[in-house]
Amino acid sequence: MNLKEHLHQFCTTYVEERINRIQSQIKEIQVAFGSETKSSAGDKHETGRAMLQLEREKLGQQLAEAEKTKEVLAKVNIKGKSKGASLGSLVKTSKVNYFLAISAGEYQEGNQLVYCISAVTPIGKLLMGKSEGDTVTFNGEEIKVLEIC
Repeated sequence: MNLKEHLHQFCTTYVEERINRIQSQIKEIQVAFGSETKSSAGDKHETGRAMLQLEREKLGQQLAEAEKTKEVLAKVNIKGKSKGASLGSLVKTSKVNYFLAISAGEYQEGNQLVYCISAVTPIGKLLMGKSEGDTVTFNGEEIKVLEIC
């Protein structure tokens, strides 16, 4: 497996674990919701149910976002090399290296550190379409694109 395949797998694992975690939390809330039986407490009972409902809605939104992220990742092409940075590119710069796919954090293998970022992040937007030798300014620092894989 080459580095880009490892990065893609890292992102895939990240998004799948996130989806599984959210689904597990939704199941826990559904169980808690089912066990919230009518009690003599009245208002306290209704408040508890309302809180569970709000939490379930919030988790539903998070799940929808995670599913969208998974769809974006499915479109990432890691085969071949393009002249300009695009979705699926490994961009090696004078500062750090970036994998343009989804925001999944830091990937480290040996002494190699790569940040997995979305193309819609501020630095991702700057890097998209750039070619080897181009420079971008991010947070007041000049960053040179050394290689696009």
